[in-house]
Amino acid sequence: MRFVFHYPDRHGPEGDMLDAGDLREVAVTAERAGFDALSLTEHPVPGARWLSNGGHQSLDPFVAFGYVASATERLRLLTYLSVAPYRNPFLLAKAAATVDKLSGGRFILGLGAGYQKSEYFALGVDLAERGELFDEVLDVLPLHWSGQPFSYAGRHFNARDVIALPRPVQDPIPIWIGGNSRAARRRVAHRAQGWMPMAGSPQLSQTAQTTNISSDAHLAELIAEVRTQAGDAGRGPLDVAYAYTDAAMASLEQDPTVDADRHREAFAALEKAGVTWLVIARPTRTPAQTLEFVEAFGSTYLTV
Repeated sequence: MRFVFHYPDRHGPEGDMLDAGDLREVAVTAERAGFDALSLTEHPVPGARWLSNGGHQSLDPFVAFGYVASATERLRLLTYLSVAPYRNPFLLAKAAATVDKLSGGRFILGLGAGYQKSEYFALGVDLAERGELFDEVLDVLPLHWSGQPFSYAGRHFNARDVIALPRPVQDPIPIWIGGNSRAARRRVAHRAQGWMPMAGSPQLSQTAQTTNISSDAHLAELIAEVRTQAGDAGRGPLDVAYAYTDAAMASLEQDPTVDADRHREAFAALEKAGVTWLVIARPTRTPAQTLEFVEAFGSTYLTV
């Protein structure tokens, strides 16, 4: 099992995205503590109503990871997640290739279809087309990253005999796809290197218009299904990144070192279910809270 520290999301309409700590310092501390990756989410223009009801702001993850890449040596950099249909696929491919190049091959491109109607409207993207646009992105990314001339006609663009450099360091940059729907699982099995199933309550799953995962056993069943489909398609092993949603671990009132054996048992159960990367998050609001949590988690669970 490998562990991802998710930089704390800033919920609500007030406050600064960096209230939880300087990004460079948090990344360096996470790397030193033994985390394998740092993740950032993406919401370029969230709706005010959504923010007032618990939604969150974000940095631009690609710009931010260019900064993090210069301060770290080992830490993988994961978009958790970027909404694929929001961008022209060539701009998305260029941003991903740039981060991978600057980081020496440490980028993981986490993608999803998204569900925020107001954000789709604000960006001028048709929500009804999101499935087709997502598939176009998955077509274009390997062509762009190949460094070879190619042509591709999409629904709203037509690239004729183009070539894009630099090539990313990784061949390919790992693409992890988020979401629990049948369409998301099909894309994972046939087009991606990893799956990011969505954890959370039935209400959250309904809001996100995706299938709810009801238990570790249900998760294991879905992971096995996706991996079988990938194997039948002649594809290699798939990574699975899943959020650890234990209430005590997420609570600012709880010491993360308390009940360590119980947490280790939960980690082991998720690993048995097929999870290979566990995303750890806590809604800290100050640099001191964030760094203390990262260091305590690392010394308790990530050191031998």
